[in-house]
Amino acid sequence: YASAKGAVNTFSKGLAEEYGPQGVRVNTLSPGAVLTEQWAGPDGFGAKLAATRSIPLEQLLREIPVEMGATTGEFVDPGHVGALVAYLASPLAAAIHGADYTINAGAIKTV
Repeated sequence: YASAKGAVNTFSKGLAEEYGPQGVRVNTLSPGAVLTEQWAGPDGFGAKLAATRSIPLEQLLREIPVEMGATTGEFVDPGHVGALVAYLASPLAAAIHGADYTINAGAIKTV
């Protein structure tokens, strides 16, 4: 995953450089664990992981963000990801080109 994400980020920087002069903005998002059905759904990964740990899904959903090092101790809210996308697509972000935005509740501690 890390290699593929690195390739996408590098590719997007190239696209931003090539198409930026034509008014096309290219940016990427690098979300952490987002609280979607994949985590919270009864048939999702979270439910399967909770079963292997012999704990209720609700307990897993409280514990996993902390285990993953999220500074907030919570999953990323899907609405926050959507708000970032809306901002980047808006005229307010007209000068942002070739950037990568990490939205992971503080789980990644490196620069």
